[in-house]
Amino acid sequence: MRIKQFSLTSLALLLAACGPSGGSDKGGHGGPGAGMPPPEVTVITVAPQPLPVAFEYVGQTAGSREVEVRARVTGILVSRNFTEGERVKQGQSLFTIDPAPFEAALARAAADVAAAEARHEQAARQAARLKPLYAEKAVSQKEHDDAVSAEAIGAADAKASRARLAEARLSLGYTRVESPVTGVTSRALRSEGSLVSGPEVLLTTVVQVDPIWVNFGIPDNERARLQKEVEAGRLALPKNGKVEVQLRLADGTLHPRSGRLNFADVRISPATGTQEARAELPNADGALRPGQFVRVVLRGGARPDAVVVPQRAVLEGPQGKFVYVVGEKSQAEARPVEAGEWSGENWVITAGLKAGDQVIVDGVMKLGPGAPVKIAEKK
Repeated sequence: MRIKQFSLTSLALLLAACGPSGGSDKGGHGGPGAGMPPPEVTVITVAPQPLPVAFEYVGQTAGSREVEVRARVTGILVSRNFTEGERVKQGQSLFTIDPAPFEAALARAAADVAAAEARHEQAARQAARLKPLYAEKAVSQKEHDDAVSAEAIGAADAKASRARLAEARLSLGYTRVESPVTGVTSRALRSEGSLVSGPEVLLTTVVQVDPIWVNFGIPDNERARLQKEVEAGRLALPKNGKVEVQLRLADGTLHPRSGRLNFADVRISPATGTQEARAELPNADGALRPGQFVRVVLRGGARPDAVVVPQRAVLEGPQGKFVYVVGEKSQAEARPVEAGEWSGENWVITAGLKAGDQVIVDGVMKLGPGAPVKIAEKK
């Protein structure tokens, strides 16, 4: 039994002599890995700075003016004077209604004007002849009054006939159905030979695409959040609503031209729960067509004192997002943070960090809370 006890004691001493520290603890640390050098990590020092921000929403393009083209007179459609789907100019003839009946009505109205003016002139001459005779009491009061009244009635008849002439001329002009705006036409809804019964019949539509409008909605909860950030001073919006608007197309590219906001509703839509807004963009080349779904990018706002860290430095834990910072004893400390939106490859940190904090960026996957670290020198 004494021999066995001596052997166990010798074995324990031998294992202690072969330990990592060679039998001594110069660093004053014990435990596993006490003799391993601390891992090198790269850090960034938190420094709040102004940061431009952009907000994106789903939108849909629409024509700035969408006009229904209708005839103002009834008649037979004799020709279509445009190519469907092509651009037309304001005042360009789109359809022609048979003008023959209206030309005849114009000629008849012109003849009525001539007859009415002749009767008026005859009544005026008669009144002029009776005026000196009435002064000399050569004609009765009734004859004089009848002559004056006949002249006034003749003038009124002539005026009415001239109005009918203008109406007939206007109706003849309406046989040339013109485009009220410059834009792109849709398909023709009536073909040649059709009877058009005035404004009741829709012939086509013209959509003005330069400038083009983009309708979008801002969710009410996000609008409220942004309002709170503005009131707290964490967000500054451009003065006088001068927000720059860009469009991100379906393929992810940005449209080369920017625009501006031209409408924001004060109401919240009960159907969508959003505040409706509208942007206007130049579209001279017609690259944007009505009905496209796009991403509306609003620029011009800024965060005066924004804290940003690379996305790879932000980790997800059971309690939410956190980062590792270098503590006073060169140890990794887990720091819970609140993250806002992305800014390029960075997270905007809204709470949890302050100026001067050293956030570990590279090497976080091999760390744990309290682990010693060594900050790598910048090259």
